[in-house]
Amino acid sequence: MTAIAPSLGESTTAPTSERVSPRKRRIYPWIVFALAFGLLLSDYMSRQVLSAVFPFLKTEWALADSQLASLTSVVALMVGLLTLPISILADRWGRVRSLVLMAVLWSVATLACALAGSYEHMLVARFLVGVGEAAYGSVGIALVLSVFAPRVHAALAGAFMAGGSFGSVIGVALGGVIATSLGWRWSFAAMAVLGLILAAAFKLLITERRVAKYQVQRPEADVVVRRAPFSSLFTNPAVLCAYVGSGLQMFMAAVMLAWLPSFFNRTYDLVPGRAAVVASAFVLLMAAGMIVCGFIADRLSRSDITGKWTVGVGYCVIGFTSLMIAFRVETGPTQLALLAIGAFFCAGSSGTTAAMVAGLTHRSVQASGMGTLTLSNNLLGLALGPMVVGILADHLGLLGALQWAPVAYIPAAAAMVLGKRLHPRGLAKLRALDAATTTRAEQHS
Repeated sequence: MTAIAPSLGESTTAPTSERVSPRKRRIYPWIVFALAFGLLLSDYMSRQVLSAVFPFLKTEWALADSQLASLTSVVALMVGLLTLPISILADRWGRVRSLVLMAVLWSVATLACALAGSYEHMLVARFLVGVGEAAYGSVGIALVLSVFAPRVHAALAGAFMAGGSFGSVIGVALGGVIATSLGWRWSFAAMAVLGLILAAAFKLLITERRVAKYQVQRPEADVVVRRAPFSSLFTNPAVLCAYVGSGLQMFMAAVMLAWLPSFFNRTYDLVPGRAAVVASAFVLLMAAGMIVCGFIADRLSRSDITGKWTVGVGYCVIGFTSLMIAFRVETGPTQLALLAIGAFFCAGSSGTTAAMVAGLTHRSVQASGMGTLTLSNNLLGLALGPMVVGILADHLGLLGALQWAPVAYIPAAAAMVLGKRLHPRGLAKLRALDAATTTRAEQHS
């Protein structure tokens, strides 16, 4: 058994003097989850509110579409580049204080967007939004999973990651309403104020000491834990399979997020606004699917943790089958029903793969492990998916490109099958790492 290493990576002995009542032990982890989930909503609301004010910025500042796109891309670029290094720093400096700092930074940067007087000012502010949001998902999920039993990790991971989709929908919808009523600057200001309020509540209720008290699988009083080496994130074969499987199953989810509005606009002849509203319904299905699929995975793998790999493969098969057929049948109710099924399951494996990473990664570098998972999701899925479909669409048309996009599920499923086969070896490497980083207090002294 291990515990999270102290903020500067030094060895420590776990406290045992404080006793936690059963009632508090049940309630406090959910407080951690609720506040972390709330900040995740704020994260994506601050990120995606920009889409709602594009028409206003284009008119007021006479911006080209490429300039508008750069205000979105700079956030994604910073998230992709900084997730892993910031996750590593958070493991060393402390996850709770790191999360508060991130939330304050992206909220203040969002407020700076409201005050921007030009495109250049807005670009710098959006750059800082990306820096603040870079590692929130990986560090936040590591914090949440540390206070819950492994049997519910897939459901929690799926629910937490679904917060990004919910936040995106809320940010665009609410931002549009506020911009229309009060002006586009107030859209950014509202998101900034919400983020600062949640950061203050998080700072007040969640501390490193309290989280340590409620951690699951804490060591005995005479056990000293040293930090695991960073290289351990890449030497466990089962964890590598989880990285690859998760990234590739996010490929199709990213494609749907990026291209469904255009699909409904071009295929169903819907005006852009109406097409976006219809597409948002499928985004909500995607978010709901991540939660429900994670819950189902936990239920079906109670007696055998490796069952999560099998369930993840099943989700890939369902997503592949439904979407391959959906983009090949005629427009109408049948196609929409198949698209709904595909949307529900398209990112269903997110919770299962995150649970595998959490279960096979040393606790002292777990946030870094989640950062690596986020990096894989961005490189193999969120960044690669829309780009590949865009290139294919230039040659095959958008519909033709979408017809082939679900093929990405095949290597995703293969990676998960291999991960299940390598799971025993991965557990053995984790146990060896635990033994190498854990000593008795008397030996340490």
